Amino acid sequence: MIEKYHVPVLLQSCIDGLNINPDGVYIDLTFGGGGHSKEILKHLSEKGKLFSFDQDEDAKANIPDDKRLVFVPHNFRYVSNYLRLYGVSKVDGILGDLGVSSHQFDKAERGFSIRFDADLDMRMNQKSDLTAKKVLNTYDAKKLTAMFREYGEVDNAFKLSNLIVEARINNLIETTSQFKEIIKPCTPKFEESRYLAKVYQAIRIEVNQEIEALKECLTQCVKLLSPNGRLVIISYHSLEDRLVKNVIKSGNVEGIEEKDVVFGKITKYFKSMTAKPIVPSAEEIEINSRARSAKLRIATRIEG
Repeated sequence: MIEKYHVPVLLQSCIDGLNINPDGVYIDLTFGGGGHSKEILKHLSEKGKLFSFDQDEDAKANIPDDKRLVFVPHNFRYVSNYLRLYGVSKVDGILGDLGVSSHQFDKAERGFSIRFDADLDMRMNQKSDLTAKKVLNTYDAKKLTAMFREYGEVDNAFKLSNLIVEARINNLIETTSQFKEIIKPCTPKFEESRYLAKVYQAIRIEVNQEIEALKECLTQCVKLLSPNGRLVIISYHSLEDRLVKNVIKSGNVEGIEEKDVVFGKITKYFKSMTAKPIVPSAEEIEINSRARSAKLRIATRIEG
């Protein structure tokens, strides 16, 4: 097992939110260091079952020896397909701790962190062909601008993109330090870390197709949950949180409420258990600084 792979965020709130039936079937969409999964297993009987997903090869080192756990080494966008292979069509609870694990940030060669000089990689799935290097060296200025605006909410996305396109004419952009040097004219003097975090977030989301994968996954979660089943999702930025809110509100990622054609009554799929998202305490943030932007939303699947 990899020590301190990832400290599970809002652990007790997640377990409380799942309202675990000991004989039930549960999904951990983001296994990572296995912290949430191991806690779920503590609440399951011998009849209970847990399916845990993670596309990162490194996560396999954290799998506990427990026959109630089925580890699926794939992206959670394929959750329904893989559950079908095991004859499962309905589950009692789904947990997702979105974003990047501490292990991925801390492993320099993965290229996720602005702290280290490394190859521009950022792949959660090491078998994927799309890397940060490929994005920065092949996307045209228009595509880069759209990426930085949509996924990072970067104010000077147009200027940033043109700097990148101009710089790569002479040399490929290959490392973190090289990239940071290229975009210095765009980087605010007293907000360097905050700005780079936004830029890196945008690239990482694009490399891993995170928003599209989350949309596909949440859409499937609506159908997978049994009546009274729980949806428990931790998000780390507004793009993710908006999709989670939309699904809880309307049953779809667009947030478009459906109406009964006869009576005009709005169809409800979930009852929200969190009027406002649950956030980490000051004590938890002090122990685990990466929890500071976490927002937990919990909802119960309505019968029918």
